Order: sequence, then C-alpha cells, then structure tokens
Amino acid sequence: MIYNRLAHFTRISISLVCCCLLSYAAMAQKLPFFDEVQAFKKQDSIHPPVQHGIVFIGSSSFARWNNLEESFPDRTIINRAFGGSSLPDLIRYVDDITLPYQPRQIVIYCGENDFAGNDSITAKIVTTHFKKLFKLIRERLPKLPIAFVSIKPSPSREKYWSKMIAANASIKSFLKKKKYTQFIDVYSKMFHPDGTVMKDIFVEDNLHMNAKGYAIWQKVIEPYLLAAKQGTKKIRDQINLT
Repeated sequence: MIYNRLAHFTRISISLVCCCLLSYAAMAQKLPFFDEVQAFKKQDSIHPPVQHGIVFIGSSSFARWNNLEESFPDRTIINRAFGGSSLPDLIRYVDDITLPYQPRQIVIYCGENDFAGNDSITAKIVTTHFKKLFKLIRERLPKLPIAFVSIKPSPSREKYWSKMIAANASIKSFLKKKKYTQFIDVYSKMFHPDGTVMKDIFVEDNLHMNAKGYAIWQKVIEPYLLAAKQGTKKIRDQINLT
C-alpha cells in the first residue's frame, strides 16, 4: 500500500517536472516579437478596432509614430507596427496583423532593420522577402491596395544607403507591374537641396525621427491614402491599376 502511494507520488512528481521543463522550453523557444503580437490581440479583445481602416505595418518608424492617427484625421488608421521588426517578421505574423481588421488599404514600412541586422543581406534578398509578404497579402486579399514607404536614409546607417537605394528601386519596379499598388518615396524628401541628409529631423540616435521628420512623412504619405469613402474604382489617378 505504501509502495503504491510512493509510486503514484513519484509519477505525479515526474509529470509536474516534465510539464515545467516543457513550459520553460516553450518560453525559451518563443518566436521573436511574439509578445508584441499578443499585446495587439489583447488590446483588440478589450477595445475592438473599427473594421475597414487603413492598417500600417512595419518597424519602429511606424511604431514610434505616436500621433499617427491624429496625423490623418480624415482616415481610420490602425497601427500594427512593432519596433525592431524585419520583413521575415511581418511574413511570420501577416495573418495576425492584417486579416482581423479587414483593411481597405495596407501601408508598409520595413526593410531597414533587415540590412542593419546582418551585413550579408543584399538588396535582392530584401526585395525577395518583400515579394513574399506581398504575395501572402494578395493571396488573402486579392484586390487590396498596398502601399510601400521607401526605406529611409537614417544617418546612423549610412553604410547601408547604397543597398537601401537598390532595394527601393527594385521594390518600386516590382510594384509598377502590380495592380492596386503605390510606392511612396520618402527617401528623397529627407535631404537638403545640397544633397546632405536632414539630421535635424532625427532624435539623438540618428535612427528614429522626431516630430519634424514625421511632419515630412505626413505630407508625403497623405495623398496616397484612400479617403474615408473612396473605393478602388475611384482612385485610378492615385494608384497603379495597369
């Protein structure tokens, strides 16, 4: 009797240890930005966002745009960007950060961290990743307008500028061949007439922008956003439908 109880207790103890080890292993193997995406889901469960808005996805240049919604008051904006992300991260979570909102348009800023995270990353690799993201979105939402905001010239990442220029050109060329697409050039708008980058539009890290930088972006991006009651048949002068 005592032996049976000890054996039973031992089995329970072993099971509990195994469960703890499995839980620890699962936490250790948690995918990058899992917590950020879960935070979006929790936020949506508490305050469900309006459907059919314009969804911004990407990295910190969008995530840190604290007054994004106020910058475009005539549109319904949903910001689902998370800082530090690269294109593979957007690919991994594309269903979580787009589909729940039934978007009428998606605006993407990403690619900068891809270069900074690995010196071996080329413009071709970044373009390939973008094409995969684009394909995934279009498979789910075939006629959804998609806008890509060009990779910006952060002073702290000047050594990658040539790669960024090449990636911007390649993505722009790709989008020109697709319907319901826009390439939004912010890169060239962030330089002085003499060709030097505007350093006063960045915060101290020379990577993230301040209010002056976002004011430039607001002015450049605004004409490309669908108006509140604007459908795809009424935006032929704005987006590429050929």
